[in-house]
Amino acid sequence: MRRLETVYQEKIAGELKKEFGYKSSMEIPRMVKISLNIGLGEASQNPKLIDAAVIELTKLAGQKAVVTKAKKSIAAFKLREGQPVGCRVTLRGERMWDFYDKLVSFALPRVRDFRGVPDRGFDGRGNFTMGIKEHTIFFELEIDKVERVKGMNVTISTTAKTDKEGKLLLDLLGMPFKK
Repeated sequence: MRRLETVYQEKIAGELKKEFGYKSSMEIPRMVKISLNIGLGEASQNPKLIDAAVIELTKLAGQKAVVTKAKKSIAAFKLREGQPVGCRVTLRGERMWDFYDKLVSFALPRVRDFRGVPDRGFDGRGNFTMGIKEHTIFFELEIDKVERVKGMNVTISTTAKTDKEGKLLLDLLGMPFKK
């Protein structure tokens, strides 16, 4: 069992149960999955960007990334249906807990002039999405070998019913929200 998962089960679940008055332990919000996504619109002109992004995202996640393809052709962007436009990976279980711990403990503090994560990324159902401008904040990537700095989206899906519950869950798990 992972460090954060143990903390969640021993301390955080009890605090959430007390705070919101849940009757059953199954009502307590928990993380379900974390989805990582790198979108590369310029990959239609340079297909080698997709290969590099897949390798880098696989290193970050510890799980093979999948290439995403365009669903429609858009002439203004010189994009054809079926062309690769990014990559993604979905983490569950141990890999999810490992990545979240790495994100909160190591990666976010490495961001220059970091003042906290804005809390406006909630979707109304307790799920949180944030953008990372430079994927090089993760220590697995060797900055010398990264050809191009890419941004990425991180979506944390929870079983929380409201944003308030989801925010408290992530706050107790160590997400550094802006005060």
